Amino acid sequence: MSAALEITSVKDRVSPEEWQIRVDLAATYRLIAMHGWDDIIFTHVSARVPGPDHHFLINPYGMTFEEITASSLVKIDLDGEIVMDSPFFVNPAGFTIHSALHEAREDAQCVLHLHTDDGVAVSAQKDGLMPLSQQALLLQSHIAYHDYEGVALNLDERERLVKDMGDKKMMILRNHGTLATGENCALAFLAIYFMERACSAQVRALSAGKDLHMPSQAAIDTTNEQSDSLFKPGIDLLAWPGLLRRLDRVDTSYRT
Repeated sequence: MSAALEITSVKDRVSPEEWQIRVDLAATYRLIAMHGWDDIIFTHVSARVPGPDHHFLINPYGMTFEEITASSLVKIDLDGEIVMDSPFFVNPAGFTIHSALHEAREDAQCVLHLHTDDGVAVSAQKDGLMPLSQQALLLQSHIAYHDYEGVALNLDERERLVKDMGDKKMMILRNHGTLATGENCALAFLAIYFMERACSAQVRALSAGKDLHMPSQAAIDTTNEQSDSLFKPGIDLLAWPGLLRRLDRVDTSYRT
């Protein structure tokens, strides 16, 4: 992967709007690595490019998440064709999942998929994400479920993914992992952050071997009513700049 060390900037070849999305998407990859949620090169995050063509950006297959930069992201269309010169190619399974949601959901400007230990553990549990923590309660009404069909290489699966997703913002892919969408990278990242925290809390609570305390239905209903703010522009304006500052203190190369 010597090309990973010889990436030419594309900043002057794309619109300012696309460049900003590239920077935010590269930052999202770096944040995933920073939190220990990456799976070497085997998960993916994508972001829609502004315009009528439904082009989207996704990671170059073979680069680890802490290496990804704004210029290394690969731009593809809904048929999986690379539409801007790149020395890289993309993960076919990533294309299947991400193209399905970008085509079907205009609000899914960013699609984020992980294989974390705790996320996979919860995806394998019959009850899915249980209302055991505040994070889980905030997500309950926003999560869809999709049964495992094998590695996502069959394009026919896209129709079932979209059907199972419906109008939800997040999905648990059974026996596979977690997924979140957002109107921008910041909102998708915050959604998956809450989901991963909720999954970790569930795994720890169940492993303690003690009786569980379940919240009342009134508390569940109240938290559900409060949850919409997590997925609407606003909270991202508070949290995202701080996350970028954290990245910048470590390494600013994602911006190149």
